[in-house]
Amino acid sequence: MTGEPLVRLSGVNKWFGELHVLQDIDLSIDRGEVVVVIGPSGSGKSTLCRTINRLESIEQGEITIDGQRLPDEGKELARLRSDVGMVFQSFNLFAHKTVLENVMLGPIKVRKQSRADAEKRARELLERVGVSAQADKVPAQLSGGQQQRVAIARALAMDPKVMLFDEPTSALDPEMINEVLDVMTTLAREGMTMVVVTHEMGFARRAANRVVFMDGGRIVESAEPETFFTDPSSDRAKDFLSKILNH
Repeated sequence: MTGEPLVRLSGVNKWFGELHVLQDIDLSIDRGEVVVVIGPSGSGKSTLCRTINRLESIEQGEITIDGQRLPDEGKELARLRSDVGMVFQSFNLFAHKTVLENVMLGPIKVRKQSRADAEKRARELLERVGVSAQADKVPAQLSGGQQQRVAIARALAMDPKVMLFDEPTSALDPEMINEVLDVMTTLAREGMTMVVVTHEMGFARRAANRVVFMDGGRIVESAEPETFFTDPSSDRAKDFLSKILNH
């Protein structure tokens, strides 16, 4: 089974009312692959990311994770979804719980880990993302960059098969962006399967195995970063890159 892609989207279509936001999306992501999805605003990138764990439903097509079809709802969906870590633009941490408790919550509730095991693992993960000193604080006492690193630790605590990042640095001050991207780059090097929607082209160049360029709800092209950034095949990508790389 190792040859099976870990994530596969086949013929995926989605509408918001009249708006056809995802059009005939076919995308396979292998184990350990880092796929960075880029494109102009409104191109469907975030929606694509959110369909992979059914935060957005789809009208047509099929999505499989590790060979299993993503169900529409119910316990099976919850189980499959727990294999998919998600990090959002906003940190979505529980404001009234400490950083440590935020990271422990999923493993205790969903994975039925003991408190002791969950705490040990949570502390290791907070160390790994560089915020172990903040374990007993509540999220409001942390910077945005620290909160986002806690959100990454929280997702990792579930031992996901794949991690989704939906513009994880777009709400951060510029000086905090790199501390989050550095954690993500390390994860990529360690072999975590990742789908990253981002405007950070440096990260795409450095960490991606593949860049997927979307426009108008379609995948326009998909290539290795070196090829994509130096010689994109579509006029649309050339135009997009000329606008963002020259500033």
